[in-house]
Amino acid sequence: MKINSLLLTCLLFVVCRIPLAAQELTWYKDIQPIFMKNCAPCHQPGEAGPFSLLSYQDVAKRASFIKDVVQSRYMPPWKADNSYVHFANDRSLAQGDIDKIIKWIDNKTPAGKQEGSSSAAKSPVMGTSYHRAPDLVLQMPDSFMVPGGNIEQFVIFKLPFELADSFNIEAIEFTANNKKLVHHVNYAIHPVPDPAIDLKNSVSLINLNQDDRRKFDQYQPYRKTITYYGGWIPGASYESYPQDFGWVLPKRGVILMTVHFSPIPEQESFKGGVNLFFKKTKVKRPVKVVSFGSGGIGERQIEPIFYIKANEKQKFTLEVTNPNEDQSLLYVWPHMHLLGKEFKAYALSPTGDTTRLVHISDWDFRWQEIYRFRKPVRISKGSVIKLECTYDNTSDNPFNPNSPPKTIFSRGDMKSTDEMMTLMMIFVPYKPGDENISLE
Repeated sequence: MKINSLLLTCLLFVVCRIPLAAQELTWYKDIQPIFMKNCAPCHQPGEAGPFSLLSYQDVAKRASFIKDVVQSRYMPPWKADNSYVHFANDRSLAQGDIDKIIKWIDNKTPAGKQEGSSSAAKSPVMGTSYHRAPDLVLQMPDSFMVPGGNIEQFVIFKLPFELADSFNIEAIEFTANNKKLVHHVNYAIHPVPDPAIDLKNSVSLINLNQDDRRKFDQYQPYRKTITYYGGWIPGASYESYPQDFGWVLPKRGVILMTVHFSPIPEQESFKGGVNLFFKKTKVKRPVKVVSFGSGGIGERQIEPIFYIKANEKQKFTLEVTNPNEDQSLLYVWPHMHLLGKEFKAYALSPTGDTTRLVHISDWDFRWQEIYRFRKPVRISKGSVIKLECTYDNTSDNPFNPNSPPKTIFSRGDMKSTDEMMTLMMIFVPYKPGDENISLE
């Protein structure tokens, strides 16, 4: 009897477990938190994703498609090699999350019960990928009609501001109603404390494709100093700074926001700006930005000379020495265009140690990021920053803008049909203990 009772108990356990295993994964309990964290920041109105993935209905009706792109790891896009450096803002899915999504879809996408909002499943704040609403939005006053005709456009927008006080910045983020139009954005924050300099008595924008570039002279009085310089590229999110790190938004000034619009067949409306998030604590360690390569330090030291011959695959390198002080890196921002295939950056210390910075083995211009380290990375004085970048200017490259291939140069306007080899670094001067600060 004891044996039979034991067998019966085991059988009941097995029988009961089978249906529970099939039903235990539901949207509200298990799947929604994954989508809110990894997918919804791009897949919401106004962001780069082509459709919304905020609701159960959004996801369930695309279940078969989602299964394919998740299983193949095509989505969410994350091009950095995690085995080289694992960044804090990694949006790729862990294998366990992929397994959950596939099992849930195979089980006919049960919704489950919605039992109030949990922090893990909370929908993103509309208009931002940050975890809260911005404290200040500086935006273009009017929409700009991006012309059609498949012609790239370069436009500088002036965003003036006069505030009651200066503010310590915890995070900054590019925002727009239609990011799919944008190739990249750069914004420079200029303080203009002198009230005699009129912030409004100058053009609101300069279209570098159409306007006389002497119009830019109207902006020269604003450009005496610069507080911060940042930007956005397809796939990127926001920049944030922990603890005492950050920068100070002045009471009065302008943001000169340069937008490079991608070629589009028909005209579309664009309205953009920046979201700013304030911190209550004082910024004791102002962040700095430095750019290497095309358009930056060492541009003429790229070896060989930076032009990419038609019908060839070429590798270029750049070495730049950190001459002044030990640095703590917070972010790295690699950038190439359509011919890029591989991007690697690392630092060699004076003692011969290697510090890995970023490696993208399969470059994809459509999905880029400003990569945030999990903890500040120390680059000692005298270290050599080294870039190793490979380009494919053959017909084998499906993204090659020219057929047949043409020899490509790096030019000042930085059109996507030209090329770039750039690494921007956001850092603060090093202090002992920086290695233990979390940037998660």
